Amino acid sequence: MNRVLTILVFAVILMTSCKSKYETIRTSQDPELIYSSGLDYYNQGDWYRAQSLFEIVLPLYRGKEQAEELYYKYAYTHYNVDQFILAAHYFDQFSKTFYNSDKKEEARFMSAFSNYRLSPNYKLDQTYTLKAIEAFQDFTNTFPRSDRVQQCNDLIDELREKLEDKAYYASKLYYTTGFYESALAAFGNMLKDFPGSENAEEVRYLMVKSAYIQADNSIYDKKEDRFRETAKLYNEFKKKYAKSEYDEELTKIFEETTKQLQKFKV
Repeated sequence: MNRVLTILVFAVILMTSCKSKYETIRTSQDPELIYSSGLDYYNQGDWYRAQSLFEIVLPLYRGKEQAEELYYKYAYTHYNVDQFILAAHYFDQFSKTFYNSDKKEEARFMSAFSNYRLSPNYKLDQTYTLKAIEAFQDFTNTFPRSDRVQQCNDLIDELREKLEDKAYYASKLYYTTGFYESALAAFGNMLKDFPGSENAEEVRYLMVKSAYIQADNSIYDKKEDRFRETAKLYNEFKKKYAKSEYDEELTKIFEETTKQLQKFKV
């Protein structure tokens, strides 16, 4: 039992000693000691302590030779602890402050990639998805010969798929909840933004259905225009898809639409 107690006491003393060493460095007011210790912690992967020490000396090394490495590694401490908002900011600031640095390209990419890491599930707000796409596009324009260009293009495609999913499911939600006018507008916008969508055929089919249901349930004064819109959407569908799994249902819709339009002929 005494042996176990001795080991525990030793462990506590060791932990306290380590903490005291860091606190001693942090409060030393010795820039060189704080800077070199920050690098040691960084090389050990102790990102939080490195970050804390770098924060103290950053203003003191501004304009000095060490400033570039210090700021570069400071940005990485944020990335390495998943503080992606700050990482994106500091990598961006690094590229602007040290514009002649051989690390500028990497910093620009990491700023974009930090925003990519912030991009959430398609069901959530896509602000960071849009920021990442813009940043990757800016990177490829600025460094067209970079080895990272293909990776940027692949990530842009991935992010655009997420935006497409959001547009598709949001539009479909209007349809399933009976807001057909909103569904028509949302589906139309989706096709403009993502003309090559693999869901395009289904979307156009749902547009015909939405237009028909809306026309069928409209007041008399709006029926003719809305049935004409249904017929127009049907014809656009058939031009694009001569054969479709939706043909049988859409043919019935078109026949009924034609009958309804006959009533408005003088």
